[in-house]
Amino acid sequence: MEEKKVRAVFDKNSITVYQAYNSAIANSAVQKQKFMSPLFKMERTTWIKPSFLWMMHRSWWATKENQENILAIKITREGWEWALEHSCLSHFSMVIHKTQTNWKTKLQDSTVKVQWDPEKDIQLNNLLYRSIQVGLTGIAVEKYINKWIIGIEDITPACKEIYRKVQTGDIKAAKSLLPDEKIYPLPENIRAIVSAS
Repeated sequence: MEEKKVRAVFDKNSITVYQAYNSAIANSAVQKQKFMSPLFKMERTTWIKPSFLWMMHRSWWATKENQENILAIKITREGWEWALEHSCLSHFSMVIHKTQTNWKTKLQDSTVKVQWDPEKDIQLNNLLYRSIQVGLTGIAVEKYINKWIIGIEDITPACKEIYRKVQTGDIKAAKSLLPDEKIYPLPENIRAIVSAS
């Protein structure tokens, strides 16, 4: 499970990431096209994920408590790449950090954390490559909320429709409804930051 490439829905200006919330936060965000306090807690780490199926794994198809609504959030590529460029891996890398002390210091000081988890297939089994998650805190959350977000859509009905097809064994039909995720072309300097083992 070593391959680390960002797979996502994106165009020349934006990339789509996913988050799961309860209906109060989700409905407010969709209505206002922005996450609003006090429902949205600015002081907490907010994790964004470009992998649809990893989001389905995390929320178990929008059935876990406080994860019943799945939001597809379109953000600027500029913002996405800023986050990755200013990130620290959630695990130690000899290539990047040289020492455990350096890593721990950078991790503590960073407002963006990156971790890689096994990507999932449509039945939520592990695949032999990894999916990126990006945790935002502090100034990174402020930028996300106030500058990066282009649009917010509640895609919960589509998620449940895919899950219904999975449950009935109609895997081909379920797969046909998945977002068309492709490998995102990371600049070399950012790839060096986030992809080290």
